[in-house]
Amino acid sequence: MKLRMRGPLADSIDRYLAHKRSLGKQLFTVGQILRLLDDYLHKQEVVEIRQITSTHLAGFVASRHRNSARSYNELIRGIRGLLDWMVVHELLSESPLRCETRRVPSARPPFLFNSGQAGRLFQVAEQLPGTRGAPNRGEIYRMIFQLLYGLGLRVGEASRLCRKDVDLNHQLLIIRQTKFGKDRLVPFGPKMGRAITDFLAREETRFGPIPPEAPVFTLNKRKRIPISTDTITGTFHKLVPALQLTIPSGVRPPHLHCLRHSFAVSTLLRWYRAGVDLMSRLLDLSTFLGHVSPSSTAVYLTVIPELLQCANERFANFATNSRKESLR
Repeated sequence: MKLRMRGPLADSIDRYLAHKRSLGKQLFTVGQILRLLDDYLHKQEVVEIRQITSTHLAGFVASRHRNSARSYNELIRGIRGLLDWMVVHELLSESPLRCETRRVPSARPPFLFNSGQAGRLFQVAEQLPGTRGAPNRGEIYRMIFQLLYGLGLRVGEASRLCRKDVDLNHQLLIIRQTKFGKDRLVPFGPKMGRAITDFLAREETRFGPIPPEAPVFTLNKRKRIPISTDTITGTFHKLVPALQLTIPSGVRPPHLHCLRHSFAVSTLLRWYRAGVDLMSRLLDLSTFLGHVSPSSTAVYLTVIPELLQCANERFANFATNSRKESLR
């Protein structure tokens, strides 16, 4: 086996990635970028950190041939993260990186499912024909989509869900080793509880008890292989045309992650209408979704007309009350 040569950044990269992963970040792609940078510098006969120049870094960036601005910016941010960390730890006096990020065109907002559209998705999913290994294929996909929309799960979290992770007594899902290597508890209400309980009861009545370590969702009852995220995503896209959705102008076509996005936005809208102090509850939503911080959750909080109207009404009430107080 050929050993990879270690360049001038190898030790710093090891320490940087170890530090970031201790904080729960995986950085697989960033790690690959930084290893390639180290190899590039080694081939350029750069021996010491202090020899790294902006020209070396610009040459490496040019060698990666990134077509989209988003991909290019990911490359720059990956390198910048390491070099800034090295400056903080006094391994460099200043960052030699001079490449600037590119302007990214404004992303179109995602499609948001309302309850009626989500209900239609569940119905269409349930009508999927069964297979030899999974005659209840339609029921399986209905339950998966209900979890994605009703609890805001990521598709990978639903795919990996095992029987031991479903606590019907305490009405909890245990989400293990998800994004950023974290575990979390996801509570569910009575309506979702009945749906999960009924699904598991039918599943175990027809195919026998599900072992604790076995996946809840599988199309192979004998081997109990989990349904892959690609298969779930592909099935969703095959069902979308049957929903006959009207896509608003400027909005992206529906994709599977829209179900999670819809959960976040509908939760915020429900809180607005209930007069909840959003700043005090945003951390709750962030924790529920499994985000590192509320700033990550903010990505999902797309402004929709109903949400904007609620915000305007709340501000109007605030302004009216403030004016009354000033006149006293």
